Amino acid sequence: MNERITLLDEMGNKVEFELLATFGLDDVEYAALIPVNELEPLTYLLKIEYDDKGDAILVGIDNDEELNDVIQAYEDIQKEKLQ
Repeated sequence: MNERITLLDEMGNKVEFELLATFGLDDVEYAALIPVNELEPLTYLLKIEYDDKGDAILVGIDNDEELNDVIQAYEDIQKEKLQ
Protein backbone atom coordinates (compact mmCIF):
# COMPACT_ATOMS: atom_id res chain seq x y z
CA MET A 1 0.00 0.00 0.00
CA ASN A 2 1.21 3.49 -0.85
CA GLU A 3 1.73 6.20 1.72
CA ARG A 4 -1.28 8.32 2.66
CA ILE A 5 -1.16 11.97 3.61
CA THR A 6 -3.80 14.49 4.65
CA LEU A 7 -3.91 17.94 3.04
CA LEU A 8 -6.26 20.88 3.34
CA ASP A 9 -8.33 21.88 0.30
CA GLU A 10 -9.19 25.46 -0.72
CA MET A 11 -12.05 25.50 1.81
CA GLY A 12 -9.89 24.27 4.71
CA ASN A 13 -11.36 20.76 4.66
CA LYS A 14 -9.10 17.79 5.32
CA VAL A 15 -8.66 15.50 2.30
CA GLU A 16 -6.79 12.21 2.46
CA PHE A 17 -4.53 11.46 -0.50
CA GLU A 18 -2.56 8.43 -1.60
CA LEU A 19 0.99 9.22 -2.69
CA LEU A 20 1.45 7.50 -6.05
CA ALA A 21 4.98 8.61 -6.84
CA THR A 22 7.68 11.19 -6.32
CA PHE A 23 10.03 12.15 -9.12
CA GLY A 24 12.56 14.77 -10.09
CA LEU A 25 12.65 17.05 -13.11
CA ASP A 26 15.26 19.78 -13.69
CA ASP A 27 16.56 19.52 -10.10
CA VAL A 28 13.05 19.99 -8.64
CA GLU A 29 11.07 17.28 -6.86
CA TYR A 30 7.39 16.60 -7.53
CA ALA A 31 4.70 14.34 -6.08
CA ALA A 32 1.76 12.61 -7.76
CA LEU A 33 -1.27 12.10 -5.50
CA ILE A 34 -4.87 10.97 -5.79
CA PRO A 35 -7.70 11.61 -3.32
CA VAL A 36 -8.59 8.41 -1.47
CA ASN A 37 -12.36 8.82 -1.19
CA GLU A 38 -13.34 9.75 -4.75
CA LEU A 39 -14.90 7.30 -7.20
CA GLU A 40 -13.01 8.66 -10.22
CA PRO A 41 -10.07 10.50 -8.67
CA LEU A 42 -7.95 12.93 -10.63
CA THR A 43 -4.19 12.79 -10.24
CA TYR A 44 -2.73 15.89 -8.59
CA LEU A 45 0.84 16.89 -9.40
CA LEU A 46 2.44 19.12 -6.78
CA LYS A 47 5.91 20.58 -6.28
CA ILE A 48 7.86 19.48 -3.20
CA GLU A 49 9.55 22.38 -1.42
CA TYR A 50 11.20 22.48 2.00
CA ASP A 51 10.68 24.86 4.90
CA ASP A 52 13.38 26.28 7.18
CA LYS A 53 13.32 23.10 9.27
CA GLY A 54 13.81 20.87 6.22
CA ASP A 55 10.24 19.55 6.32
CA ALA A 56 8.61 18.85 2.96
CA ILE A 57 5.78 21.14 1.83
CA LEU A 58 3.57 20.37 -1.18
CA VAL A 59 2.68 23.40 -3.30
CA GLY A 60 0.71 23.91 -6.48
CA ILE A 61 2.45 24.58 -9.79
CA ASP A 62 1.46 28.05 -11.03
CA ASN A 63 3.60 28.18 -14.16
CA ASP A 64 1.78 26.61 -17.14
CA GLU A 65 5.01 25.66 -18.94
CA GLU A 66 6.38 23.98 -15.81
CA LEU A 67 3.06 22.19 -15.26
CA ASN A 68 3.02 20.88 -18.83
CA ASP A 69 6.61 19.61 -18.44
CA VAL A 70 5.69 17.88 -15.16
CA ILE A 71 2.58 16.28 -16.68
CA GLN A 72 4.66 14.97 -19.60
CA ALA A 73 7.35 13.61 -17.27
CA TYR A 74 4.77 11.84 -15.10
CA GLU A 75 3.03 10.35 -18.15
CA ASP A 76 6.41 9.11 -19.43
CA ILE A 77 7.09 7.46 -16.04
CA GLN A 78 3.70 5.74 -16.17
CA LYS A 79 4.35 4.46 -19.70
CA GLU A 80 7.71 3.04 -18.61
CA LYS A 81 6.03 1.17 -15.75
CA LEU A 82 3.66 -0.53 -18.20
CA GLN A 83 6.48 -1.83 -20.40
